[in-house]
Amino acid sequence: MGKGTSEDGTRGDSSDGESKRSSDDDRDIHVQAGEPTDVDTTERDDVDSVADSTATGSGATDSEAADTDTTPTPDSAAERSKSAPQSGGSPPETKGSEDRSPATDELGEVDGFSGDVDLEDLDLDPDADDSVEADGASRGLFDDLLEGEPIFENKEVLRPSYTPHKLPHREEQINNMATILVTALRGETPSNILIYGKTGTGKTASAKFVSEELETTSQKYEVPCEVQYINCEVTDTQYRVLAQLANKFIDKNERYIEDRLEELGDLRDRAAEDPADLGDTDFDSVAAVENEIMTLESDLEAFDPVPMTGWPTDRVYSTFFDAVDYHERVVVIMLDEIDKLVEKSGDDTLYNLSRMNSELDNSRVSIMGISNDLKFTDFLDPRVKSSLGEEEIVFPPYDATQLRDILQHRAEIAFKSATLSDDVIPLCAAFAAQEHGDARRALDLLRTAGELAERDRTETVEEAHVRKAQEKIELDRVVEVVRTLPTQSKLVLYATILLEKNGVHNINTGEVFNIYKRLCQEIEADVLTQRRVTDLISELDMLGIVNAIVVSKGRYGRTKEINLSVPLDETEAVLLSDSRVGEVEDAQPFVQARFDN
Repeated sequence: MGKGTSEDGTRGDSSDGESKRSSDDDRDIHVQAGEPTDVDTTERDDVDSVADSTATGSGATDSEAADTDTTPTPDSAAERSKSAPQSGGSPPETKGSEDRSPATDELGEVDGFSGDVDLEDLDLDPDADDSVEADGASRGLFDDLLEGEPIFENKEVLRPSYTPHKLPHREEQINNMATILVTALRGETPSNILIYGKTGTGKTASAKFVSEELETTSQKYEVPCEVQYINCEVTDTQYRVLAQLANKFIDKNERYIEDRLEELGDLRDRAAEDPADLGDTDFDSVAAVENEIMTLESDLEAFDPVPMTGWPTDRVYSTFFDAVDYHERVVVIMLDEIDKLVEKSGDDTLYNLSRMNSELDNSRVSIMGISNDLKFTDFLDPRVKSSLGEEEIVFPPYDATQLRDILQHRAEIAFKSATLSDDVIPLCAAFAAQEHGDARRALDLLRTAGELAERDRTETVEEAHVRKAQEKIELDRVVEVVRTLPTQSKLVLYATILLEKNGVHNINTGEVFNIYKRLCQEIEADVLTQRRVTDLISELDMLGIVNAIVVSKGRYGRTKEINLSVPLDETEAVLLSDSRVGEVEDAQPFVQARFDN
């Protein structure tokens, strides 16, 4: 038997827990009766237990209820209240406030009910927070946000990755692609295709649409035809392109072999019982089927996926070649942003891909290149250019009317009915038409406007949401472009901002260069020549961050007059978030450098 409670009120350990329950029950009776209870600050666990049970409006904790399994009647409670001092000794005196910790002060005055706080002042309502009772957690931020009625039916329809079932105003280009690729369904090699057009003119969406139709039709007529998509802005080296293609074909070959093994296994089992089942096959015996199964199993084990680094390029190409040529099929390789691949790693990849048909035994390969740069073929080897550009398709920009049709078609799927005001789609189309007829920009505007309307918890998307979305998208673009600038370009831009903040207009290159030199000295960066800084200003002009106009100064030569084309404060904040540019503690005195020259 364990230790009980000593006569002086000191608690000891008890194996059956009776002493602790008795002490807890004593406090519960005091609380229910509304009597003040003096609590020894050393009994921290018991005080916390009383506080927890009081906050939920119950006289006993869940664990105590489970132990006793009964509810005391008023009579029994009174008897227990009278006997409490006998079992636990006289209540010890509460210690002075100078001996309490900050947590003890709070519990001693409130949870322990020292007598200074009336029970009526405390919130003992068991229904005070239903969410706490039901869920065991307080109501969160997302619960409030989810209360609003959603505007979108399917937001993904407004994203660039979505391939629609219908592409308005691109029927001519789609039909041209289909006419070229239909030869793949006859088992012949289609001509290579180059697709040109500015960003957002439907090139990729149209090419993917035609590719999906091609693969679907090939399955219908049981013709082995595949399309492989590569984004060369991400996969931008010859090694990565070949490795990614090789691994895709290895996966397809493995699935092909597994399906073939299953068919041959069934055939072997049936032929073992009835050899007549081999009559319509290429096998003359069960042993021949067994040999084919063993060959396929050996091939399956021999496949070796290409790692993303580490192999010689010729080994990667050889693995890709063998994987493509493993069985009969026509393959269309779609290289999106093909100009990025040429810019990064030259035209070796295109040369190898365009020439491999002469060496393939079972397969045929066609290339479909997509580019925003109409002049990128000017830098290709003449042999590559002649073999690659067999067919060319140009995608012109959309006008405002065409963009309106595109948005209307997508909005019917993306939004719930009667959620767009009449002027939303025309305004989105007008904004996008001003920027080279970019359908992607129009879709981003419409989606962002809908998101802003949902945040405002309105039932409809209004013109104000579109204008706010236009500002937001423009600012996001500026932030992303400025954030990814090299450090030297950031310093040149920061010098321009400092001048413009101090009221300087028509800033010239010399003024920017003087402040740029001071900034470089401040952060111990290399100082470029003034000619190189002029080139950096031209690059910023090309990105649309500044507007630089060459003006003649007569016999003093020519210079560039520079003005910002982006929001000043937001751009400065992005620049100062850079760890190096942010080292400039006080750039204001540098502005005086414009008078030094």
